[in-house]
Amino acid sequence: MTVLVVLGVLCAAYLIGSIPWAYTIVRAVTGEDVTTHGTGNVGAMNVRRTTGSWGWFTVAMVADVLKGALPVAAAKHVAFGVLVTPVGVLLERAEYSGTGAGAIAMAAVAGAVAGHNYSLWLALLKRRFGRTGKGLATGAGALLSYDWRYFAAVVVVGLLTIALTRYMMAGQVTAAATLPVTALLLRSPDWPFALAMGVLVYAAHHRRFVGLLRGDEPRLYIHDGGGPRG
Repeated sequence: MTVLVVLGVLCAAYLIGSIPWAYTIVRAVTGEDVTTHGTGNVGAMNVRRTTGSWGWFTVAMVADVLKGALPVAAAKHVAFGVLVTPVGVLLERAEYSGTGAGAIAMAAVAGAVAGHNYSLWLALLKRRFGRTGKGLATGAGALLSYDWRYFAAVVVVGLLTIALTRYMMAGQVTAAATLPVTALLLRSPDWPFALAMGVLVYAAHHRRFVGLLRGDEPRLYIHDGGGPRG
């Protein structure tokens, strides 16, 4: 039964994470296709690049955060009956040992991020399946519900890196690396999952991160045109 629940949660979170809010917002506001602008991703920053509006950027960002936070919060409540206590802390308790409760919460995180990165709904609209995002805002929302300590560490380190380097890509990759490092420092039993999620997010950034190392990545890329795709 636990396996069926995990699969059900994974699929439900994936379908929610797949909702392309950036695409929907830009279509409604400008009538354009957000994937033909900027990086080509369905993310909040691409909404800013396409509409020129920080207001619509904020709307898209909040929507993407919520599509990660809500399914994970629901799954965590179903699995553990709590919302705030970090999953790693819960897994240290004897009553959850071997119950599969942790897998339910992890499936929600993975499903939501995978849905944003490879949107089923956008694939149906465009009749082709491929990468549609990098999972940062959705992943942050999922982490907020899953373990607020992970969320705090990732956001603080990521924003600090951007402030110091003026490269958004540097902050994004550093944030991905911060997740498993934080889990290891906390000696959390879910560190393998944190490592897997960090690798998943980094993989979405790998090509442009290599471009950053080569000097091809523009600083604070917030305007449409002239920037890297991917």
